[in-house]
Amino acid sequence: MIREQKGGPFGWVLDQYITRKFRSAFRGLWVRGTLPTGDAGRLVYLNHCNWWDGFMLHQLSRAADWDAYCLMEEENLQRYRFLARIGAFSIRRKDAVSSVESLRYAKELLRRPRAALYVFPEGEHRPFGVFPLKLERGVELLAKVSKVECVPIGVRYAFFEHERPDVLLEVGTPHPPGPMSLFQDGLEAVVQRVAAATSLDGFTRKVAGARGVAERWDSARGLAP
Repeated sequence: MIREQKGGPFGWVLDQYITRKFRSAFRGLWVRGTLPTGDAGRLVYLNHCNWWDGFMLHQLSRAADWDAYCLMEEENLQRYRFLARIGAFSIRRKDAVSSVESLRYAKELLRRPRAALYVFPEGEHRPFGVFPLKLERGVELLAKVSKVECVPIGVRYAFFEHERPDVLLEVGTPHPPGPMSLFQDGLEAVVQRVAAATSLDGFTRKVAGARGVAERWDSARGLAP
């Protein structure tokens, strides 16, 4: 198992790099709903629809003031080992012994103040908005073992009237561990709600990104909102 290795000089450099990279690629990170606060650990489960998801989670963690970690397939984390510096740790899903070790480690991490553990229960990238979502049972087991509140978040990368895309997050109601149907219904509900959004109305920008040509031009002319 590959453990998280947050911090250190390289961790700081990576933190700065991801922040600049994300903010140059998107107009912003927008949230609808309430991000949980407090010292208690939480399991955050999301749909996995884009290569940018890891960078997005890094920015979400900063905005929510969470000490965040992410469960990642070991083969992928071996390829991108630097992600351990921002909280990724591994699991080998087809290896029962390794899976148990990773679950125990996740439980330890969730005892830390303000800990948030990100999980993509789909297990791989899936096209956005295709229902029903196909979730794996690991999220149910992890929640049962950790005994923490669970928070569904729907993720969407959307172009509206601007040059750059926006990242929209729909935060669902936290719930205790439960059967798989609870996670299925919880994640599908937030994904369906964020999929239905036709504008940024009701969303709050948590991370500001880059402005496009039209926005800069409007600002120069004094027309920016």
